[in-house]
Amino acid sequence: MPSLTSSLPPYLEESILQNPGQREFPPFDAARLLSTVFDPTEGCRVCILVDFEEPTALIRNFAFLGKEGFEVQKNAHRHFYQELHAGVMRKLGMSGGEMFAYRCTRGSNLDLDDEVWSTEGEQLSLDQHIYPAYDIILCVSTFSATAPLTAKCKEFGFRGATMHGMNEIILQSGLAVDYDEVSADAERMRLAMTGADKVEIEFGLEDGRILEAVLDLGGQEAQKSHGLCKGRKPDIANLPAGEVYFVPRDARGQFPMKYEDGTLGILDVVERDVVKATLIEGSEETIADHNRRLADDPMTGTLGELGFGTQVLPVSYQDIQDEKVLGTCHLATGRDDHLGGDIVPDMFKKHENSTHDDILFAPHKTPNFNLRKVRMQRGNRREVLIEDFKPSRYIMDALAGRLQQ
Repeated sequence: MPSLTSSLPPYLEESILQNPGQREFPPFDAARLLSTVFDPTEGCRVCILVDFEEPTALIRNFAFLGKEGFEVQKNAHRHFYQELHAGVMRKLGMSGGEMFAYRCTRGSNLDLDDEVWSTEGEQLSLDQHIYPAYDIILCVSTFSATAPLTAKCKEFGFRGATMHGMNEIILQSGLAVDYDEVSADAERMRLAMTGADKVEIEFGLEDGRILEAVLDLGGQEAQKSHGLCKGRKPDIANLPAGEVYFVPRDARGQFPMKYEDGTLGILDVVERDVVKATLIEGSEETIADHNRRLADDPMTGTLGELGFGTQVLPVSYQDIQDEKVLGTCHLATGRDDHLGGDIVPDMFKKHENSTHDDILFAPHKTPNFNLRKVRMQRGNRREVLIEDFKPSRYIMDALAGRLQQ
């Protein structure tokens, strides 16, 4: 860990980096968040989208509030719907504040069905009644809707934010931060990495084996997810934000995978595609299922993103926040059109396969694998970015504004 100086903000002090749970956050404030992210808000019409398996019955008269579960949707109601109507809209010069429900997509970044229901139980159309009628759309859902809403905002001209998996930890930390500061930190890291020719990621397994994945980036300009949609330009913020990312041009090598059932595997990558999964420990059937899926629809294994966290946040056990943590990185397979990539839903054999699935490497998520070292090559220079899940001196110098570009 580098020696830090007073030029760094308090949340980047070494003691906080070692234990992000010690960081102090201000109370969540919907007005502060919305005014920072969406400035200007004056004259904007706003609505909230939530999702349910059975939206018709659950959204009518807010029936879900009296049911067990539905933490994400209840948080949307309490922290956004109620706050908007309790004075936030008046304070920010906004109008509307309606809540609508669509049918759960059951997959990350799958396109939304057009049908949507109001709290009065009326069936409406997203394309006809929602997207053209609102300037700002807040989507608080079970699965990420960033990709489909990014496509729709360009078509209809609205701004928005996707906040899937919202829980109390996220509300008290990742959504309570100052997004002007988040944006500034993300830009400093972006400048430190932009133009990279390739990134090499070295993984350590518990049995002593070392795997390496090499991602060719072709000197492309790094992009950032920084949480701001200021101005009137159509755009979607993915909140919590705080990420620098690339769309790989090519990739090769191996990386480890921890499946949802705890099975551990090794994925072989050839020409940007995951081509084979091999069992380390756990369920042979889980590995076989993955291999069958790769054989049936090879696009599901195409690497569409390489991302790096830029924030100091506590673990929320939701990837939407945890992939934004400094010292972590993630890969993603599947569609990447919302990131400026070339993988679109029509390229998949089945609609339900056209997801964007993040594979996060973080101490709490993948304790069986160590992120030994992440190296960047840019021209004649090679820089370490991450070592043992900790940001390198190079990254800390970037965040402190000590790098000369």
